[in-house]
Amino acid sequence: MDVAGKVAIVTGAGSGMGLATCRALAAAGARVVGFEVSEVGLRRLGAESGDAIMAHRVDVAREDEVSAAIDRIGDQLGTIHVAVNCAGVSSAAKTVSKGRPFPLVEWDRVIAINLTGTFNVVRYAALAMSKNSPDVATGERGVIINVASGAATQGQVGQAAYSASKAGVIGLTLPVARDLAEHAIRVVTISPGLFDTEMAASLPKVASVILDQMVLYPRRMGRPDEFARLVRHIVENEYLNATTIDLDAGVRLTAHQSLSQQR
Repeated sequence: MDVAGKVAIVTGAGSGMGLATCRALAAAGARVVGFEVSEVGLRRLGAESGDAIMAHRVDVAREDEVSAAIDRIGDQLGTIHVAVNCAGVSSAAKTVSKGRPFPLVEWDRVIAINLTGTFNVVRYAALAMSKNSPDVATGERGVIINVASGAATQGQVGQAAYSASKAGVIGLTLPVARDLAEHAIRVVTISPGLFDTEMAASLPKVASVILDQMVLYPRRMGRPDEFARLVRHIVENEYLNATTIDLDAGVRLTAHQSLSQQR
């Protein structure tokens, strides 16, 4: 699907990989709507030049906000062709620590945003896409891209909730792609490693250990624009579907140095 002229929504759009994705898709000629919940992120989106990027305050964990936002986009821009789910939160809590169990409220928060929030956007975006006319060149009606993490399969100490949420994102990829095949909608997941974002930058010593001991090559953090370029490629390559792509320079995690701050 050619990005130019298409309507794309990007969640977690106010920073890191989400913001880079907004910029990349807009530069390729898409009309982009960024979903963001934080005021700081909304201000960043608002500062973007031109009118190719719009900002909507949306909490992806709330069904009513997701549904209303997608309805507004339909009213304003006509439809949605691409949805990229970058919204997510990290977590650091052991299953048992200092004589207490993992706080369930923290588990619920992480699952609500990372997994349920992703699926909220998937289902409402897919509903909108299913009403599209088939693309003239490819026949497809839409592309959905979700974001998992290396922690989904290499979870570290304190990452039970985060790893479970990201494993869930990988787990829904194939069945959702099967569900949506009859509507000519593709579903692909990207599983990033350590990326140079605000969260990772706050832990330079940990990042240095990871780079020296765990990243194969190139021995550096990923750049948000590299993630964004992969997003564009997935949209444009119609034969990519129902799969998870690792974008991690071959990182292999040990039990302790955490990648949960990757976005």
